[in-house]
Amino acid sequence: MKAHLTRQTFIAGLALASLSFGATVALAQGSAKVGAPAPVFQAVDADGKTRSLSEFAGKTVILEWTNADCPYVRKHYNSATMQTLQKDMTREGAVWLSVVSSPVGEQGHVEGPQAKELTVTRDAAPTAVLLDPDSKVARAYGATTTPHMYIIDPKGTLAYMGAIDDKPSSNAASLTGAKSYVRQAMAELKAGKPVSEAATKAYGCAVKYAPVS
Repeated sequence: MKAHLTRQTFIAGLALASLSFGATVALAQGSAKVGAPAPVFQAVDADGKTRSLSEFAGKTVILEWTNADCPYVRKHYNSATMQTLQKDMTREGAVWLSVVSSPVGEQGHVEGPQAKELTVTRDAAPTAVLLDPDSKVARAYGATTTPHMYIIDPKGTLAYMGAIDDKPSSNAASLTGAKSYVRQAMAELKAGKPVSEAATKAYGCAVKYAPVS
């Protein structure tokens, strides 16, 4: 009898997990598609200013979904990999927007002052940090993890979406020999070539979505 109940409990747990996973996937579905116009958006930045994709027309825009409490994000920031990438890309004229989509009460949620403090203490160099606690931008792009990277070319077309590199680990040692998909895509765009790996599987902590209002 006990074994039977244990098996029933296990099956029920699997069913619940499947439902939860399905709900998460449904929430994350967006209209972002490589080769198509990037979804337009508006969001308030850490300074309280409303920013929109349209203000960066004619420029390459890089979106980085982030959560300062995520071990995968920490791997890239503690090693300065992310900051170096931000500085290199913005030096070349790209716009870098770090997006925080954690709702109130969820891991990684920050208000403007906290976001600005993190930028300073981590020596980060984004063009702006966008606050997306209602998950509108995340839903538009279908962001699923932190980090999750997107590159929009100067024509407004989504040129890349996926992982920051090819090492899906939170261990800093995995950075050795890692292929940076973002650097590769940016180099190919600069050379006027098609992005050879335009869509990869993002890895990291799951983006928590706010309830649909």
